[in-house]
Amino acid sequence: MAKSILSRATAVLAGGAFALAASAAGAEVQKVSLKAVGTWANLTNYYDYEKPFYQERLGKASGGKVKAQINPITELGLKGWEVMRLLKLGVFDVSHGVYGYVASEDPALEGVDLSSASKDFAESRKVVEAYEPVIAKRFDKVFGAKYLYTFRWPSQMIWCNAPVNSLADLKGKKIRVYSTTLGDFVNGVGGTSVTIAFAEVVPALQKGVADCGITGTMPAFQAKWHEVITHAMLLPVGAGLGFAAMSNKKWNALNGDTQRFFLDQYNKLGEEQWANAKAEDDEAFACLSGDSKWGKCTKGTPGTVKLLQPGPADLKARETILSDFVLKAWANRCSDECVNDWNATAASVVGVKAKK
Repeated sequence: MAKSILSRATAVLAGGAFALAASAAGAEVQKVSLKAVGTWANLTNYYDYEKPFYQERLGKASGGKVKAQINPITELGLKGWEVMRLLKLGVFDVSHGVYGYVASEDPALEGVDLSSASKDFAESRKVVEAYEPVIAKRFDKVFGAKYLYTFRWPSQMIWCNAPVNSLADLKGKKIRVYSTTLGDFVNGVGGTSVTIAFAEVVPALQKGVADCGITGTMPAFQAKWHEVITHAMLLPVGAGLGFAAMSNKKWNALNGDTQRFFLDQYNKLGEEQWANAKAEDDEAFACLSGDSKWGKCTKGTPGTVKLLQPGPADLKARETILSDFVLKAWANRCSDECVNDWNATAASVVGVKAKK
């Protein structure tokens, strides 16, 4: 692509019309119409990133050639696991979703965000980079889709409505999870995992249906969990990774320059979302706790949640749970090919291999 554009630009410059070169290069992006499904309407990833990306940014960046619309799953009444199935059926051209949800359709996709496999933002980014070829292969094979990019939610932690001073205190508690791998972690601490829709967690915690729940830091605040929880340990048990994918039918109808245009735009969007997730982690602690040592909360009235730092025993326990519960359980529900793919990619970052 670069060589052909340079050749054309050189020719036009020789004719004294550089402006026409830029116009000719831009003209290679096709006219495209996209219908996308996004994530939760009340959370930052949708209203600050996904929505403006489709409603404004793609059109401006393409000189008006790309027209797109997006609706959040909350508006459409969809469950998280349905987005890729509907993409495959042709209902949407692009789906944004969460790996933990669509892993019910293909366990291999859970491999990018296994509970406790990555300890911080930097490590989760390395896992993504290592595992992306596997993600691309599975999206193509299972859903007939082109993998576009992976984005990050704030860190996934355990929030409880009673004092929790260590992982040992979670034994016997009913803990809300949204993915199988998080359930494996809960099993590892001796708790009982319960699956509850995100919008229903607050009343579940109020009524005792659940004692604790797992979600991201800022999503916990935005969904008003701080009104019913009292304690949390600052020990990430998941990266909270999401994705975007385009149907192969739509992707394969695009010329090379249009495909490159989209990949460039989605990569830029992803970088912004990763940076925002880190910033939201920091502010969420201030919002949830009301403690000024975390900084200022600009998202609303702060809560009074007690945030506790994990001790050496908790960090050691997390490593044991990863190897003895999370990886083992995942390997047993995944194929041999799946396990081999993970061991050849993500395992080199995490430092431990999956074994059946």
